[in-house]
Amino acid sequence: MFITRAALFFVALVAAAFPAFSQTYPSRPITLVVPFAVGGPTDTIARIMGERMAKALGQQVIVENVTGAGGSIAVNKVARAAPDGYTVGIGHIGTHVIVEAIQTVQYDVLKDLDPVGMMCTNPQLLIA
Repeated sequence: MFITRAALFFVALVAAAFPAFSQTYPSRPITLVVPFAVGGPTDTIARIMGERMAKALGQQVIVENVTGAGGSIAVNKVARAAPDGYTVGIGHIGTHVIVEAIQTVQYDVLKDLDPVGMMCTNPQLLIA
């Protein structure tokens, strides 16, 4: 009797889960937020990356430039966006570390943002 009930429960569980299919991602355009003005190096990298993302994902990628406050306005916009993968940001040490160290911001980089990957590097040299 116990095995019959367990088997029926298992069949009911599988039948209930069968219609649960995930959505295909992306099903709508993706917004790529850039914390600097149009024409700068970060914007250029974002536009090249957005173009390649659009080809790979089969969905439009909209590059949105949000300037001001050393990039913290754009980072705040990304941090407060719905965590569904349709709003992504691009930045660097200045927008994600230094701004938070020198001014009060409305987000926590470690808690509100998840890193996805590194797109490029830029070696620096300090001569004193």
